[in-house]
Amino acid sequence: MHFGQFINSQVFGNAQESKAARYLRSQGLKLLCRNYRSRHGEIDLIMTDTNTLVFVEVRYRRSEHFGGALSSVTNTKQKKIRLTAAHYLQSHPQLQCSCRFDVIGLTHTTPTAVHSAKLRFDWIKDAFY
Repeated sequence: MHFGQFINSQVFGNAQESKAARYLRSQGLKLLCRNYRSRHGEIDLIMTDTNTLVFVEVRYRRSEHFGGALSSVTNTKQKKIRLTAAHYLQSHPQLQCSCRFDVIGLTHTTPTAVHSAKLRFDWIKDAFY
């Protein structure tokens, strides 16, 4: 992968995160932060759902081959997200609320002769602890 491909994939990834954020906002969540980073990793979206702080991992897959978007959140990735969430909470001690970890998968549906491919959102609340 050369530099141009990296920039294009980063731009594409940001676009998918924006779509996920719009979808979750349409479901009543409020966006607090995007791409929060610590030395442990990154959290794509940090949102609130009523009185719950929600750490969201966004996954995109072109198809469901090889397990799809949701199955790509490994135990190692979950650990990095948990550690980064702990860092966020330590950096924001004023936040006194419950937390959860959600995963939202974006997958293109298979186009048919009648319909073009559409983006499907698979949202799992409390995906891991």
